[in-house]
Amino acid sequence: MAIKFCPRCRSIMVLTKKDGKTIWRCPKCGYEEEANVNGAKLVERTTLARRDDKPIVLTKSGEEALPKVRKTCPRCGYEEAYFWVQQTRAADEPPTRFYKCVRCGYVWREYE
Repeated sequence: MAIKFCPRCRSIMVLTKKDGKTIWRCPKCGYEEEANVNGAKLVERTTLARRDDKPIVLTKSGEEALPKVRKTCPRCGYEEAYFWVQQTRAADEPPTRFYKCVRCGYVWREYE
């Protein structure tokens, strides 16, 4: 992967397509120059936004495919819950454990 810096403002330039040609373009000042690609292809990237960040997976039978533990639900008192771990704070902080009651579906979290 090639990196090019803008000769005007020294920002990192990005490869884009314009009028069927591949060009280097500075997003900060707008400077443009034709790219010397020599047979290389421009690969365009698309970022997709997640609609739901809950990592709950359903199987064909409708049961959740998350591991279960013996944990008492604070809402209904049932003693079995699904659980997963997710990093919700800084990387140097411990991860957060989430639980979902097997019976009522209530979700709660525990910090370490």
